[in-house]
Amino acid sequence: MSNTNRITRRGFLKSSTAAAVAAPYVITSTALGAEGRPPASERIVMGAIGVGGQGTGDMNGFMRFGQVQMVAVCDVRKNQRNGAKSHVDGRYKNKDCKAYNDFRELLARDDIDAVNVGTPDHWHAINVILACKAGKDVFCQKPLTLTINEGRIMVETARRFGRVVSSGSQRVIGDYGRLAREVRSGVIGELKEAYVNVGGPPRDCYLAGKGSPEADNIDWDMWLGPAPWAPYHPHRCGRAYGLGGKGFRTWRDYSGGMMTDWGGHTFGGALYAMDKMEAGPVEVIPPDGKDHPLLTYIYADGVRMYHAPGKIRGGLLYKGTEGQLPGAHTGQAHPYTIQNYKGRGGLQGDFIHCVRTRELPFRDVERGHRAATICHLGNIAYQLGRPFKWDPVKEESPDCEEVNRMRSRAKREPWTL
Repeated sequence: MSNTNRITRRGFLKSSTAAAVAAPYVITSTALGAEGRPPASERIVMGAIGVGGQGTGDMNGFMRFGQVQMVAVCDVRKNQRNGAKSHVDGRYKNKDCKAYNDFRELLARDDIDAVNVGTPDHWHAINVILACKAGKDVFCQKPLTLTINEGRIMVETARRFGRVVSSGSQRVIGDYGRLAREVRSGVIGELKEAYVNVGGPPRDCYLAGKGSPEADNIDWDMWLGPAPWAPYHPHRCGRAYGLGGKGFRTWRDYSGGMMTDWGGHTFGGALYAMDKMEAGPVEVIPPDGKDHPLLTYIYADGVRMYHAPGKIRGGLLYKGTEGQLPGAHTGQAHPYTIQNYKGRGGLQGDFIHCVRTRELPFRDVERGHRAATICHLGNIAYQLGRPFKWDPVKEESPDCEEVNRMRSRAKREPWTL
C-alpha cells in the first residue's frame, strides 16, 4: 500500500471535529512484524477503538489472522486501555503497542490501515466518520448507529472516501443463515410474516451524580462525547447487559436499548431471509391492544414483520403459504445459493478480505444502517404510540413530522456531524 497523501497529527486533530469535507488519504502499512509473518506490503495494520468486553473480543479476533498487525488501542478507561496494551504486547512478545485516551490521536497515525470500533453506541457515528476521513477502513460493532440520520451520513462518508465499512453483526449468518437459506429456497412457500424476538427500547436516565470518575479511572467528558452533559454515575456508563438500569444500554442518550443491541443481529437476520437487507418498510404500527397486538412493520409487497419479545421460541419465526420455520412445513426445499461471507474466517475474515480487494463486505455499512433503522423506527413508534408511513428511499415519513424530527439528535460540541 503506497502513501501518496499524509496528514499531520496536529492538523488532523484540529480539523477532524469540524466535520469539514477533506480529501481521502491512502495509508501505508507498517514494517512491524515477527519472523514468519507476511511481509509489510501484505500486512493490514490495525488499531482498536474501545476495548471493553466486546471491543477486546473483536481485537482478539483480528489478531488471530496472521496478516493482521494490531499496533494501537484506545479507551477512555485507563485500566481497560492499559490492559489491552499489555494483551497485545503479550501476543506479539514486544512492547510496541501504543495506548491512547483520545481516538483522534490513533486515527492521526499514517501507519494504520483499519480500525475496529467497540465503543458505546452513541460514539459509533463519530468514530466511523472520522476514521473514514482519515483514510481508515472500519469494522464497527452493532448497532451501527444511535439515530437514523447518522446512518445515512456514515454510508455517504464511506462511499465518498472509498472506505470499507463493516457492521459487526456476526449472528446474521452465524445464528440465522440456515433459516434464511431455507426461507428463500421456498420451503415454506411464499413468505408472509416474520416474527423477531428481541428486547425492548431504552428509557430516559435521571440518575443523580454518584462517585468519582477519577477514582474509577475514566475520562468522563470523553466518555459522554456527543451525548448531553450529565453527572457521573457508574450505572450511566456501566457494562451490565440488558435494561436493568446498571449499564449504558438502558439509557436513551447512549443506546437504543435491547431493541437495537440484539436487533442488529435478529432484525438483520430477518431482513436477510426476506431479501430486504437494503430496503425498508412503508408503514410502522405500534401495538394498540386491538388489531395490532405487536409492533408491526409492513412492506410494499405485503410482507409483515413483527417485534415479538418473549412471544416465540428462539430469535426468529417465519410463516409462509406452505408452513413455518422453525417448525412444520409442507414445501419442498430447492437448491438455493444465498450471499455469504467473502474469504475465510467468518465476519472478520470477510472484512479483511474486502480491505484487500475493495469489495463490499457482507455486513456493508448500508446494510448495517438499514438494520439499525428498523430498530430505530420501532423505538420511535413505541415512543409516539401511533402508526406512521415511511418512505424507505427518502428515509423520511410523509405523514408525521414528529417522526422526521426524531431521525436525529443534537450533539454536544465539538462532536457535530
